Amino acid sequence: MREVDRRSKYDRRTFLKGAATTVPVVAAATTAGFSIEDAWAEGTVALPPATLKTLLKVARDIYPHDFLGDSYYIAAVKPWDDKAAKDPATKTLITEGVNRLDQDARERHQLAYAEVPWEADRVALLRRIEPSDFFQKVRGDLIVSLYNQKEVWPKFGYEGSSAEYGGYIKRGFADIDWLPKV
Repeated sequence: MREVDRRSKYDRRTFLKGAATTVPVVAAATTAGFSIEDAWAEGTVALPPATLKTLLKVARDIYPHDFLGDSYYIAAVKPWDDKAAKDPATKTLITEGVNRLDQDARERHQLAYAEVPWEADRVALLRRIEPSDFFQKVRGDLIVSLYNQKEVWPKFGYEGSSAEYGGYIKRGFADIDWLPKV
């Protein structure tokens, strides 16, 4: 019979050493204006982090799904930084669009777009720029970049392609479980 040592492998000294190194790092990051939630936007190449944060908020407002975490929207928005680095026209379009959105938000709410607290107010701002090339580009790109993530598909009930399994006639056609049996 094997005996299990139930004593903790960590002692107070190890905990205090870890805490002593963690606390100054977190304090320095928060006083410098960084937050843990916004760290994803700090490693940008062409677009400022504030622009990507605004694009994240725009993406959530155009395609609002409360059951989707920010990580899916971040994955959809992050490639715009690479596109802006490769194409100056795209960079100009995104930068000017976000600046216009922030300007409209400041005129109406005295806040930048990403800081406007109510979704209905942000959607009203988006409706004003809906015909613009910026809005159409963002909306069109989001359809592909957000909904083409395989991790998102199960959250919407989509099981993926069925062509390799013989099509929907053999897989999923008769899977209606919400109708009463006759």
